Amino acid sequence: MATTLSSATMTVRIVESIKLNGTEQGAVNTLSLSSINEVSKRIVTCPASEITVVSFGTANAGGTFIESDVRYVRLTNKDDTNFVTLNIEGDASTDFSVRLDPGASYLIVSSKTTGVVDYADISGATLEDLTGIKATADTAACDVEIFIACA
Repeated sequence: MATTLSSATMTVRIVESIKLNGTEQGAVNTLSLSSINEVSKRIVTCPASEITVVSFGTANAGGTFIESDVRYVRLTNKDDTNFVTLNIEGDASTDFSVRLDPGASYLIVSSKTTGVVDYADISGATLEDLTGIKATADTAACDVEIFIACA
């Protein structure tokens, strides 16, 4: 069976709006990601113990995305009280953690054809492949929205 799905361009807009002393100080930034033909959106309840929420690899599988096809990842903490710790993992020394406060989002964007291959390194200048993202709620379980777009 041949696919009837057509690739499309995804538009990401980040809007900051603030008026100080009567003058708008915000900004609008727009990014277009072409050839998107796969999206995944889900909400995961993260407990106060670490769980894997996304995996990257060389083949599609349940919860695993092809690393070279990933163009956009957004994780949003839907909780109104507690923060979530995200651990971004690489194939060697690229692991790093970030705090995702209530209502906040974390983005990974790769408009290049390499996806999350050779993407990050916390310890030096040799970029390595991302292999996954783990999440841990601070005090009580938090819902995390995950949106991923792939070429």
